[in-house]
Amino acid sequence: MSGIGPGAGGILALIVTLSLVGLFGSGNFVERCLFRPYWFLRNREYPTALLAGFVHADLPHLLFNSITFWFFGIPLERRIGTKLFLVLYFAGLAASQLGTWYKHRDNPDYATLGASGAISAVLFASIVYHPSQSIFILPIPFPIPAPLFAVGYLAYTWWSAKQARGRINHDAHFAGALAGLAFVALVHPQAYDRLLLM
Repeated sequence: MSGIGPGAGGILALIVTLSLVGLFGSGNFVERCLFRPYWFLRNREYPTALLAGFVHADLPHLLFNSITFWFFGIPLERRIGTKLFLVLYFAGLAASQLGTWYKHRDNPDYATLGASGAISAVLFASIVYHPSQSIFILPIPFPIPAPLFAVGYLAYTWWSAKQARGRINHDAHFAGALAGLAFVALVHPQAYDRLLLM
């Protein structure tokens, strides 16, 4: 089986399209998509928990998430099938938004965008299933092993969260990573056996 599956293809198309509309088409669209934990229940801004997971704050954020999703999401969907892939993706998104809501629920000024939590769930689940895979990122002239990339991904996230700049929800990466690992433990716990034997 080869090619991009309907789950990963559809999600990536939505992420890129909605993000570009927000970045270059309508600033009002971005404002309507922002996830604001303080106002989520107070103003019943329920759709933002979903919409914020498909719109990005800037081009580098969109590019980094799209590359990560492309390299890890496509082979993962081939491995587990479209239905489970979609369950994983939206579970990662829900877990990251729940964590964000809990942490920032008393801060009326906090607002965030991005698919980081859901993509982090895909990344970490994919590493359990395919621990020997690698990713190429220019200008680095050699492949980066997936587990090393994941550690770097979280290290960058931890550092970025400390900087607290922009509307990128860096904290969502951690909740997403845990959701991805928990998903594999629930659905295919034997995958951890193969990982530990490497």
